[in-house]
Amino acid sequence: MSYLLALDQGTTSSRAIIFNEHGQVQATAQRETHIQTPHSGWVEQDAQEIWSSQIAVVQQALATARILAKDIKAIGLTNQRETTVVWDKRTGKALAPAIIWQDRRAADWCNQLIQQNLHEHIHQTTGLRVDPYFSAGKLVWLLQHINGLRELAEQGHAIFGTIDSWLIWNLTQGAEHVIEASNASRTMLMNLKTQQWDEVLLDLFNIPVAMLPKIISSDSYVADTAAGLLGANIPITGILGDQQSALFGQSCFDAGTAKNTYGTGCFMLFNTGHEVQFSQNKLLSTLAWQAQGQTTYALEGSVFMAGAIVQWLRDGLGIIQKSSDVEKLACQVPSTDGVVLVPAFTGLGAPHWDSEARALLCGMSRGTGKAHIARAALESIAFQVSDVLSAMQSDISKPLKELRVDGGACANDMLMQFQADILNVPVLRPKMLESTAWGAAAMAGLKAGVFSNLDEIGQSWRLERAFEPKMQTDEREYHLGLWQSALKRAKSDL
Repeated sequence: MSYLLALDQGTTSSRAIIFNEHGQVQATAQRETHIQTPHSGWVEQDAQEIWSSQIAVVQQALATARILAKDIKAIGLTNQRETTVVWDKRTGKALAPAIIWQDRRAADWCNQLIQQNLHEHIHQTTGLRVDPYFSAGKLVWLLQHINGLRELAEQGHAIFGTIDSWLIWNLTQGAEHVIEASNASRTMLMNLKTQQWDEVLLDLFNIPVAMLPKIISSDSYVADTAAGLLGANIPITGILGDQQSALFGQSCFDAGTAKNTYGTGCFMLFNTGHEVQFSQNKLLSTLAWQAQGQTTYALEGSVFMAGAIVQWLRDGLGIIQKSSDVEKLACQVPSTDGVVLVPAFTGLGAPHWDSEARALLCGMSRGTGKAHIARAALESIAFQVSDVLSAMQSDISKPLKELRVDGGACANDMLMQFQADILNVPVLRPKMLESTAWGAAAMAGLKAGVFSNLDEIGQSWRLERAFEPKMQTDEREYHLGLWQSALKRAKSDL
């Protein structure tokens, strides 16, 4: 039996999952990571904690599976994207907190680029929109605000990476400073067509080129893990940004297939094949993966708040004790009774891109209770996904036939049924919900010879339940009308 180890470094936790070659989970280990929000719109983590929690769960998963490190055929790595780390390559120590993808501190810098009419050039070069979400603004901010960082960068001592770069650096004890292509495509620094760092943008943003890691393909054999780290030297042979990894893990290998991941945020990716497709509707063009000598692209819509809304109900409002209680509470009422939540806590993502929008709860009456708010919170996730899908349908000629789903919140039957109803498309939930981790493991297995082709990986996908749309057209339009009117009120240009 061949075992594959996936390292899944997410926003709220680090996880390690061991799979067999059939995509069955043999062991899993998870450790929460702490998020700091020192100022409004700032979101940070300790880079050292990201690494130490990740290596700890690897050892825990090996112990749980009762196998040795030498039994692992290959490691696949998947990670929260856009998050930005700078460190000193002489010591391996981070020179600042990791700035998380949700962080908005680069908003002013982004607005300056837009005022200089650079947004179209940046979009055509990178496939992305000018937004604080991407790594470029975070790196520029660090270079401007961390004492001595620019000097260290110009001397070749301070280097930059996304979370895949940071973990690989530590797994190889400083031997490799690399970034995988799907992660590089999220920095707003990579030319999407050439898959190289764009010199014009680096010059424009005043980023020293010496800081940047080498861009590698998703199925690269990077290196073996450093001696003494895990008890055996395991080859690292697959890396993917988390959303691209979920697309791969859901076996969406053909152009025209799509998945939606319900995590902290919500991310819909639509495979557009081997051609870059630019969006007319404010979606992102992104690199899906680079494997077997070919580049696959995708259109992506990012929703910033999904599972994070449920955390807010739990921690901010205290109306549920644990996240899993939300479905039971929401099902106590047959409808929201006109209550709508627009969860723009950190602005609005695709297709609105309004970083100044703010959250709004409206339509309440004296009869409104916590069950209505819980239901409105879940429905708000489905509405945001619907906005993204509408934009996608406008960009592509082929209508979407089905949506494959994964991530924590897709276990919620009420949400999945409402999602199918609002989209008017069947929502397919697979038996194995670990699509993100499996995508990285499968990519690593492809390179390591565990799988000889994509069809073999595709055989691991099995349906658990299909949610068929049941809602009448007039009812769907009524719900979407309430959402659109609440959305207008939440936007910054009211």
